[in-house]
Amino acid sequence: MQTVWPVIVGYLLGAISFSFLIGKWYKGIDIRKHGSGNAGATNTLRVLGKGPAIAVLALDILKGVAAVLISFWIAPDESWSHALTGLAVIAGHNWPVYFGFRGGKGIATTIGVAFTLFPLPALCAGILAIGAIFLTSFVSLGSLIFTGLLPIFCLVFTGVGPKFWLCIVIGILAYIRHRSNIVKLVQGRENKLGSKREESQ
Repeated sequence: MQTVWPVIVGYLLGAISFSFLIGKWYKGIDIRKHGSGNAGATNTLRVLGKGPAIAVLALDILKGVAAVLISFWIAPDESWSHALTGLAVIAGHNWPVYFGFRGGKGIATTIGVAFTLFPLPALCAGILAIGAIFLTSFVSLGSLIFTGLLPIFCLVFTGVGPKFWLCIVIGILAYIRHRSNIVKLVQGRENKLGSKREESQ
């Protein structure tokens, strides 16, 4: 149970959808019915503006950090528990039990998990991802680069182990959740950062 409890807590923490809650509090809307329909910071920026988006981004990152720290506290010597808790908090964000299993794409929460569990690989992947966003203004491209490079840098710096396999699963989840963005990037229809144009579902 020492291994299982952090995973359960991680999922329930991840399932708190701050974009939904802030959308309801700030404008009385369901963020999932506006913009791209995604319950995340980028869509919050598009629909509600910078202030709410920054709040959502920070809170989504912090819940990833908090979940991993809780796993360190409950099961300090269980590497697999730490990795599975990281996965659980991302899964909770993507498929929140409190909100009909309709959540976001998990990138901000992934950032929190990654920088807590393996900061050096996360930093290397993050620098390249931020560079891509700066050059192209495509947040989705930066997200795909970040999650795609995490396993490579994790393999280089930590070797094969729970953290590496977590990175593999994180990458798979991210690409699945971004499949519509990948199509739009290829077709040249993807929205750039700050665009107000509504995306089709």
